[in-house]
Amino acid sequence: MTVYVDDMRAKFGRMIMCHMIADTDVELHVMAARIGVSRKWHQAPPKHDSHYDIALSKRKAALAAGAMPITWRQLGCMVLIRRRTGVLGDPATAVDEAMRLRSARTQTAAASQ
Repeated sequence: MTVYVDDMRAKFGRMIMCHMIADTDVELHVMAARIGVSRKWHQAPPKHDSHYDIALSKRKAALAAGAMPITWRQLGCMVLIRRRTGVLGDPATAVDEAMRLRSARTQTAAASQ
């Protein structure tokens, strides 16, 4: 199971939130259940990319249960890669890969004009 939690810090009421994503929705929901996050908090397509916003206490629980810590930037790049390729991507190479995909898209758009 590969589940990731980022280092974002966003206030939501009295809580501080971050994101939790996974390679598959099954893995994401299993981890959410394991750490006590209700399925009703799942943010899903088409309005959102599949993820949960979780409190920092749940982030700590997810890390203890085997989730991998990533940066907010890595998460954003991984989501971009998934939108383009259907696969979440590797956090270690996500930033470079996202830049490559953006560059290729820009070049394709410029060539078609």
